[in-house]
Parts: sequence; C-alpha cells; structure tokens
Amino acid sequence: MNSEKLDQLFGYVQERCLWQFFSRSWDRQENIDGILKTATDLLTGEPPAKETPMDRLFYADAKVMVQDLKDRFPWLADAGPAQVRDLMHGLKDKLVEFTITKSLNHELNHTLY
Repeated sequence: MNSEKLDQLFGYVQERCLWQFFSRSWDRQENIDGILKTATDLLTGEPPAKETPMDRLFYADAKVMVQDLKDRFPWLADAGPAQVRDLMHGLKDKLVEFTITKSLNHELNHTLY
C-alpha cells in the first residue's frame, strides 16, 4: 500500500466528511464501516447494497465521496481493485485509530448517552 496515497485519502476525509465525527463511538464505527465499504464497492465496480435505509444512507454519502475522490485523485482510475481495497482498508484503520481509539473526546463512550 502506498502511504502517500493513503495520506491523501485520509486528509480528504478529515477535511470534507462530517460522518466520521458522529457523537458516539459506535455511531462513528458504523458510519466508517458502512460508507467505506460502499465506497470500495463503487470504486471497484461492485454493486453496493441498497436494501435497507442504512444501506441507502451509506450509498448517498459514498457516492458523493467517490465522485469527489475520482476528481481530486486521478491516480485512482489507474489503481486496480486489489490496490483500491488495500487503500480503503488502510483508510478505515487510520480513521478508526484517529477518530475513535485515540480520540480525547470522553463523551464518545459516556454511559448516559
């Protein structure tokens, strides 16, 4: 996996995607998992799930993100499906690390919420 490309994707998501900052850790995890899986499907030509309302929500966010990623990072068009999956998996891991695991926001896991 190319760390420079991963850093570019991570920078984009940190700057442009509010779904990574939902108020609870489980909600952040659910959004990161769902949107990045759907985005990976779209980037690799797989049909994304759209059966449930959550699937459609993830699809809506992923569709906008993928189009923006393609516009901003033309190297994505040259990446094969395996490379895209590796990059998106690395992106997911990095987002979870920064927005959940290492977050200093103590409200993420507050029992009264």
